[in-house]
Amino acid sequence: MQVVSAIDITEQNETQEALQIRKNSRRKQSQTLVQLARSKTFQQGNLNAVLREITETAAQTLLVERVGVWLYNEERSQIECIDLYDVKTKEHTFGNSLLKINYPAYFQALEEERTIAADDARNDTRTQELSESYLSVLGITSILYAPIWLEGRLVGVVCHEHIGEGRQWTLEEETFVGSIADFVTLAIEARERNIVEEALRKSEAQFRAIFERSSIGIGLIDMKAQIVDTNLALCEILGYSREELYGKSFTDYISTEKGDLKLYKQLMSGIGTDLKTTSRDGFQPSKHEEELVERHRIEMERRCLHQNGSLVWTHISVSVIPGSDGEPEFFLAMIEDITERKQTELKLRASQEAAESASRVKSEFLATMSHELRTPLNAIMGLSQLLQQEIVGSLNEKQNEYVNSIYSSGEHLLALINDILDLSKVEAGKEELLLSPLSVSDLCNYAIWTVRDRALEKGLQLTYQIDIEADICIADERRIKQMLLNLLTNAVKFTPGGQISLVVKKVPEGITFTVSDTGIGIDSNQFQFLFEPFKQLDSRLNRQYEGTGLGLALTRKLARLHGGDVTVTSTLGAGSQFTLFIPNLVYPGDEADEGDEEANINLSSFLSSSPAIPRNETILPGEEEDQTATMLQNYLHTIGYQVKWIHNRNDIF
Repeated sequence: MQVVSAIDITEQNETQEALQIRKNSRRKQSQTLVQLARSKTFQQGNLNAVLREITETAAQTLLVERVGVWLYNEERSQIECIDLYDVKTKEHTFGNSLLKINYPAYFQALEEERTIAADDARNDTRTQELSESYLSVLGITSILYAPIWLEGRLVGVVCHEHIGEGRQWTLEEETFVGSIADFVTLAIEARERNIVEEALRKSEAQFRAIFERSSIGIGLIDMKAQIVDTNLALCEILGYSREELYGKSFTDYISTEKGDLKLYKQLMSGIGTDLKTTSRDGFQPSKHEEELVERHRIEMERRCLHQNGSLVWTHISVSVIPGSDGEPEFFLAMIEDITERKQTELKLRASQEAAESASRVKSEFLATMSHELRTPLNAIMGLSQLLQQEIVGSLNEKQNEYVNSIYSSGEHLLALINDILDLSKVEAGKEELLLSPLSVSDLCNYAIWTVRDRALEKGLQLTYQIDIEADICIADERRIKQMLLNLLTNAVKFTPGGQISLVVKKVPEGITFTVSDTGIGIDSNQFQFLFEPFKQLDSRLNRQYEGTGLGLALTRKLARLHGGDVTVTSTLGAGSQFTLFIPNLVYPGDEADEGDEEANINLSSFLSSSPAIPRNETILPGEEEDQTATMLQNYLHTIGYQVKWIHNRNDIF
C-alpha cells in the first residue's frame, strides 16, 4: 500500500508572491529616489522641469493615475496646482485651486500629519470635504498626500491619486511619498537659491559696471590701508595703473593734515557694535544702510600725489564695509577730482578780495572827499547866511536872490555829501548803531512834519496811521528818522497829485512802516535798479526828477544794518508802496554815542540862533581853515564878542 500526502501551499505561494511584489516595489521606489537624487535637472534650477520629472517618476513608481504638486499662494488663502501629471493622457496641466476656508478639516490634516493615506478618500474624515467638488468628479477613490515643508513652514502638498477600486496604501508607499515631498522641497530651495544667486550675479555685474565706468575714483582698501582694487577713474587721478596701485598703502598718495587721526577714530567708533547689533536683531541692511553709512563715513578735501609729482585737489569720502561676521573688513574710498573747482574758488576769492579792496578804497576815497568838500561848503553856507541876515550891511533885491540861491544850492550839495559819506561808512562796515527805545508816534510826527511843507506846496494830502500796539521801536534814532524821511521825500518827489500815507503796523517779528503814494509808479522790470547806489531809473540828461539815486540805496543798507529790510510794490502810473521793516531788537542799555563827529562846525545850525549881544565876552576859536576862521571871526565881532585867535593849542595854557 502506498501512501501519498498532499499539502495545500496556495496561501504560502500567495504570501511569497505578495512579499516579492512588495520587495520589487521597495526596490523600484529606492531606484526612483536614487534617480531623482542624481538628476541633473535639479542642478539647473528650473522648478517647472524638476516638478515634471518628479510627478512623472512618482506616477510610474506608485502606479497611480494622477500625481500633482500644489503650493500655497502668497496670502496662504488657498493652494494652487502648479503641475499635475495624468498617466492616461501623458500631459502636464496646472491652474486648479482649493480655497482654505472651504476645506478646513483637510487643511488642518495637512498641518498635523506627515502623510494622508486615505484608502476610501470620499468617506475619510480628513478628505471627505473634497468628495463632491473634486474626488467624485474625477473618479478618485484613494489618495496618498504628502505635505511639503520648507524651513519649518507648510508650503504645499504632493497628491498621489488612484482611480477605480479602492486601494490600500502600504507603509513603504507612505514613506516613499514623504521622500517625494522632500525632493519637491529641495527643488523649491534650489530655485530660490538660484534666484538669489542670479540676483547677486546681476548686482555684482551692475556694481562692477558702475565701479569701472564711474567718473569718480573708487578704491577698495583693506584694514591695513593697502589698496585691494581700484577703478580706472582713480588710476587716472593718481596717474598709475591698477597693477601699480595694487598692494600699495593708500596713505602714501594722500596728503595728511593735523586732525586726521581724530577723523579715523570717528570713522571706526562703534562700527563693530553697530554691525553686530544690526545682524543680531535681524534688520535688513537696506532699512538701516543710510543711518549706518552717515554715522560711519568721513568726508574731507585733501591733495593727492600724482605720478608726475603734481598735487591734485580731491574730495574724499571714506566709509566702512563689513564682512560676513559683522566686523569691519574694507574701507571704500570715493575720490573726486576737484582741482578745477578749487582753482575757480581761488580765482573767485581773489576777485572777491580785489572787489572788496576796491570797494574799501572807493569808500575811503568818498569819505575823504566828502570831508574835504564839507569844510569849504560849510564856509560858503555860513557866509551866505551872514549875508542873508544882513549883519554886514543891507542887500538889494538882486543880491538877496543870489545869496538865497547860493545858500539853497549849498544846502542841496551838503545833503548829497552827507548821503555819500553815510553810504561809504555803511559799505565799509564802519557804521555803528546806537540802539534805544523810541516812541513810534514821535518818529512819525517828526517825519510828517519835516516833509509837510513840500507836500502842501504840491497840493498833496499827507496822512498817517499808527497801530495801537506799535508804540515802541528799538532802533538808532538818527538812522530811522533818516530812513523814514528818505521814503517820504521820495513819495513827495514822485507824486504830482493825490495823497501820501504812512501806515505803521505791529507784526510778530517787529514793526513795519509803509509809505504809499498815488504817484507815477515804477515798472516792475526796474525794481532791480531801485536800491543800487547812483542809479536813476530816468537817466536822461533832461530828466524831470532830480536826485543821485543814493536815498533808497542808503535806506535799504541802514534797514539791513538793523536786521530788517525795505521792500517795494508798485504799478506803473498808479503809485508805489515802500515798506520798511524793523525787527524786534534787544535794547542793549544806555551807551555812549561814539558816532562820527565832524571837526568842522556846522555853521548852518550855529548861525540859525539869535543870541543876545554879550558884553565884553572873549572867545578863543581854534579853527585851522582860514576861510572858516575868517567867517567866524567876522560874525563874532559883529555880534559883540572879543575874538582872540589861537594858532597853537599850547597858547591856551
